[in-house]
Amino acid sequence: MSYFYVKALHIIFVVTWFAGLFYIVRLFIYYAEAAEKPEPEKSILQKQLALMQKRLWYGITWPSAILTLIFGLTMLYLYGSVPGWLIWKLSFVVGLYVYHFLCHAIFKQQQQGLIKYTSTQLRIWNEVATLFLISIVFLVVLKSSLSMLWGIIGLILFSAILMLAIRIYKRAREKS
Repeated sequence: MSYFYVKALHIIFVVTWFAGLFYIVRLFIYYAEAAEKPEPEKSILQKQLALMQKRLWYGITWPSAILTLIFGLTMLYLYGSVPGWLIWKLSFVVGLYVYHFLCHAIFKQQQQGLIKYTSTQLRIWNEVATLFLISIVFLVVLKSSLSMLWGIIGLILFSAILMLAIRIYKRAREKS
């Protein structure tokens, strides 16, 4: 029974972690776009966005990432064995933590007033978390290597569609 409580907590913190990851990159985008505004609008927006980033990052995203890890490792211990699909899932999870740390680097830069990425680059970066989410959920639900192969093919197609949508959106924004 304790396995299911741990699993429920793990899922809850995965959801809040992803919510934080999705929203923090949106805040990065808004911060970068605020740099193009005239003063005093630029300073006001960037100050508010930096505060929002800080509260989100340290109040929700980091705690959720840590609790996801704790409950995930506890589940792994309680599960007892490591099937093939779980090895693949854990590989994607490691990639997700790398993504998290790279977001942390962008967070630190913007907290110092540095903008190293355009809003378009950050929009593409925002979709990386979506790719991890899709990969991990399909592996957890389907638990099959063959399903994973189809999932990877679907992921590549989904990525291509996302990139196309971003380009179309950028063109539409530039026209208006």
